[in-house]
Amino acid sequence: MEDNKEKDIHRTVNPGDVISEEPQAVEDKAQQVAVDSPDITGDQIQVPTYFVVEEPDGEKKALHHVKDAEEISDTIRQARVDEEGNRVW
Repeated sequence: MEDNKEKDIHRTVNPGDVISEEPQAVEDKAQQVAVDSPDITGDQIQVPTYFVVEEPDGEKKALHHVKDAEEISDTIRQARVDEEGNRVW
């Protein structure tokens, strides 16, 4: 019998939906991809596991695409576009 806990767990979620228990830097979280597969039209779809946002104080924070979905939506609603079409947060 193998001593690998991962093989003993039967997951019903996508691997990218699982939140690691190990502490990770924001930069490392930003590199993770939850979904990387073609959709029904054949277009390749990539969904990041974490969305990195910058707080008003300049601190960067990684929001998990499932656990923090409401906060991600709130952040997107706060975005504005200036006269030149640039997004302003």
